Amino acid sequence: MAEKKIYDPKEAEQRLQEFWDSAKIYKFDPKSKKPIFSIDTPPPTVSGEMHIGHTFSYSQMDFIARYKRMRGYNLFYPFGTDDNGIATNLLVEKIKGVKAEKIGREKFIKMCLKVLEDLRPKYIQDWKKIGMSCDWSLFYSTIDEHSRRISQKSFIDLYLAGHEYRKEAPITWCPKCTMAVSQVEMDDKDFESTFSDIIFKLEDGSDLVISTTRPELLSSCVSIFIHPDDKKSKKLLGKKVIVPLFNQEVEIREDSRVDPDKGTGIVMCCTFGDLTDIEWYLAHNLELIESIGKDGKMTESAGKYAGMKIDEARKAILSDLKASKLIKSQKEITHSVNTHERCGTTIEIINSVQWFIKYLHLKDKFIEIGNQLNWTPEFMKNRYDNWVGGLQWDWCISRQRYFGVPIPVWYCTDCEEILLPDEKDLPIDPLKDSPKKPCKCGSKNFIPEKDTLDTWATSSLTPQLAIGLHPKLKDKLFPMDLRPQAHDIIAFWLFNTVVKSHFHEDSLPWKDVTISGWALDPRGRKMSKSRGNVIRPQDMIEKYSADAIRFWAAGSKLGDDMPFQEKDLVTGVKFVNKMWNATKFSNMHLEDYKEGRKTTRVLDKWLLSKLAKLVKESTESFDVYAYSKAKSAVESFYLATFCDNYLEIAKDRLYNPDKYGKDERTGAQYTLREASIQCIKMMAPFMPHITEELYQIFFKKGGSPSIHLESWPEFDKSLIDEKSEKTGDFLVSIVAAVRQYKQGKGLSLGTEIRKLIIDCDEKLLKPILLDLQGASRALSVETGKGSGDSINLSDGTEVWIEE
Repeated sequence: MAEKKIYDPKEAEQRLQEFWDSAKIYKFDPKSKKPIFSIDTPPPTVSGEMHIGHTFSYSQMDFIARYKRMRGYNLFYPFGTDDNGIATNLLVEKIKGVKAEKIGREKFIKMCLKVLEDLRPKYIQDWKKIGMSCDWSLFYSTIDEHSRRISQKSFIDLYLAGHEYRKEAPITWCPKCTMAVSQVEMDDKDFESTFSDIIFKLEDGSDLVISTTRPELLSSCVSIFIHPDDKKSKKLLGKKVIVPLFNQEVEIREDSRVDPDKGTGIVMCCTFGDLTDIEWYLAHNLELIESIGKDGKMTESAGKYAGMKIDEARKAILSDLKASKLIKSQKEITHSVNTHERCGTTIEIINSVQWFIKYLHLKDKFIEIGNQLNWTPEFMKNRYDNWVGGLQWDWCISRQRYFGVPIPVWYCTDCEEILLPDEKDLPIDPLKDSPKKPCKCGSKNFIPEKDTLDTWATSSLTPQLAIGLHPKLKDKLFPMDLRPQAHDIIAFWLFNTVVKSHFHEDSLPWKDVTISGWALDPRGRKMSKSRGNVIRPQDMIEKYSADAIRFWAAGSKLGDDMPFQEKDLVTGVKFVNKMWNATKFSNMHLEDYKEGRKTTRVLDKWLLSKLAKLVKESTESFDVYAYSKAKSAVESFYLATFCDNYLEIAKDRLYNPDKYGKDERTGAQYTLREASIQCIKMMAPFMPHITEELYQIFFKKGGSPSIHLESWPEFDKSLIDEKSEKTGDFLVSIVAAVRQYKQGKGLSLGTEIRKLIIDCDEKLLKPILLDLQGASRALSVETGKGSGDSINLSDGTEVWIEE
C-alpha cells in the first residue's frame, strides 16, 4: 500500500471494513487446530438503529475478542438479531401505522418479516461501522427457521421432561399489550396515589375501617385478613363483613402475611390486586371474582362501573364512597408499582390459561450454578443472586401476540390431550399445520394453540442457536467460553440462559461472564427520548470516527456506567493522529534498516525494558478482562515514554549518526521498529482501523494479511534492565527540566544553551552524555556545582543552565 500524507478516517474505516469482509479476516475456521474461544454474542433487537449503549458495551466485548484472536485462538464469534419479541410488534405497528389485531394474524406476520428484511442489513451495518470483528457468516435471527426449530424443540423437550405445564392461574398481565408478562419483564416505578380509609360494615352494623389505594377492586373483594398476633383485632376473626357499594358478604380470616403496621392493620383480599392476594387466594381456597378484564377495563362484576377504564372507575368509586360518607380519611402518597418494561403500563393480575416452566423449586440450584461462573466484575453476581432469591412465580412463557415463535401444540377436542409434533417436522405453526398423526384416543379433531413463546424462551437458547450453525463441533463449543452482556439484562437473558442450559445440557452455558455498564448522558443520567438526551453513535462516528468512539468506550472498566463526554472522542482523534505521525516519522528512519541488528545503547535498553513491562502488564490485564487498564497503560507509554521522550531524545542520533559512533543509528532503528509495531499491536483491539492502516502501509511485508491476525507481543524477560531504566529515567528528568526552563523563558525547545551543569557522579552521566547533549541542545555538559538558581529534580539532583 502506498504511503499517504494524511489519514482520513472516513475513507479508511469504510475501506478497511470492506477489506476485512472480503478477505474473511474474522472467519471462524472449523478445521483449524488452534484452540477455540467462543463468545455468546448478545443478539440486539432490531429496533431501527444502534444506540450509544450498544456502541459502549459491544465495543468492550470486541476488545476481548480481538485480543483473544491475536493470542492465537480460533474465534467463534457469531452475530444474531433478536427479532421475535414485542419490540418488533411495536416497531412494525409504528412504521406501518397499523394495529396487529385489526389486520389479522397472517397479514401482520408477513408485514413483520418484510419490515425486518428491509431493516436488518442497515442495522447490521451499524455494528460493522463500529469495527465489530464478528464472523458475519455465523448469523442467526431469533425468528428464522433455524431458531424456530431449536426453540420449539426446547419447548417439546422440556414438556416431555416434566419441566413445563399449562394451567389456569393468576398471571401478571399488561392491559396495553394485552398479553401475559413474566416477572423478569416488569419494572418498578413510583406513582402518586391516594391512600383511603374506607368504612366497611360488620354484621352488627358497626364500622370496620380498611385502608387501600385500589378502591376499584372492591367488587372483587373475597375476604378480609388480620394478623394472627394482632390482639386488638382478634375478636373479629370469623365474623362477616359487608363490602361497601357492592354489598357482598365476606369473612374475616387470619394470615401471617398481613402487615399489622400498614394502614389499620386490616386488609382486604381482592382477586387480584397484588401478589399477596394470589397467595391468599390459593392458600385459603377463596372465590374468584374478576373485576378487571384483559383489555384493562372493568368487567360486568363491577356493576355500574363496567366498561370503565381502571383510572376512571377508581375516581368514580371514590366519588360514590364520599357521597355515601364511607371514607373516613385520605392522604396522598407515592408508592412503587409494577409496570411493563416495554410500554410502562401498570401491570394487572388476571386469571388465565398459560404455559409455564417450573423452576421455583430449583432456586438453590441456580444460586449454586451462579457460584460456579467466573464473574467480571465479581460484584455483579449479587444482582443475579438477588433476582433468583426474589423469584415468586414459575416462568410464564406463553404470549398473546401474533408475531413470535409459535408454541408447537394442538389440543384434542375429544379428550383434551396435548399433541406434540415430531422433531423432524419442526418448525411448525399449529394454526397452519395439521398434526400428522391422530390423538392416542383416535380422534383427529384438534384445536391449535394460538399463543407464541415469550421472546426470552428463545433468546435464552443463544448458545444453542449459535452452536447449531456448526452442530458437529458442539463438543468443542459447549459450554461457551464467554457471555458478555450489560447489567440490566442479568435477570432477563443471563438467568434464563442458565435455566435452559441446566434443563437441556445439565451444564453451565459458559465459563466466564463479563458485565458491562451503561452509557449515560454527560450529566450522568440514563438516556431516553422523553428526556431528549439521546446521543446517536452514527453521528459521532461521522464526526469523529469509529476508533475515537471505541477509544471512549475503552476508558470504562467492566460493570461501570460512564457519562458520554464528547471531549473523550476529541482525545481519541488526537491519539489516532499521534499514532499516524509518530509511525510515519519512525518509518522515515527505517527505510535503510537492516533487520536483526540490535542495540547496546542505554536509551534504547531503557525503552525496551519499559516496553517489555508494558507487554506483561497489558497481557495480564487482558487475561482477566481488565481491558481498560491495558488501554490506559499503552496510551500512557505511547504518548509519554515513546513519543514525548524516546523519539525526542533519539532524533539527534537518527539525524546525526556520526556523532554517536558505528551502528548507533541502527540501534535506534531497531528500537523504533520494535516499539512502534508492538504498541500498534497492543492498541489494535481498541482502535482496529488506524492500527490496520499503519500495519498495511509500514509493517505488513512478509507478515499476516491483517494486523488482527498477527500474534500478540510476547513478554521477553531478558529485556528487563533495571539499571538502564534508572539511568534512562535520570536522562529523561534532566531533559524535562531543560524543556521546562526554556518554556518558562519563552524559548523554543530547539534553542541552544551554552552550558548544562549537573550535580551528579560523572559515571552516571557518561552513558547518556551524547543523548543529553543532543536533546537539550547544550554546547557542553558538565558535572559539579553551578552558580545562580538551580532546578531540583525529583530525586534531589540539582541542575544549572547557563544560556
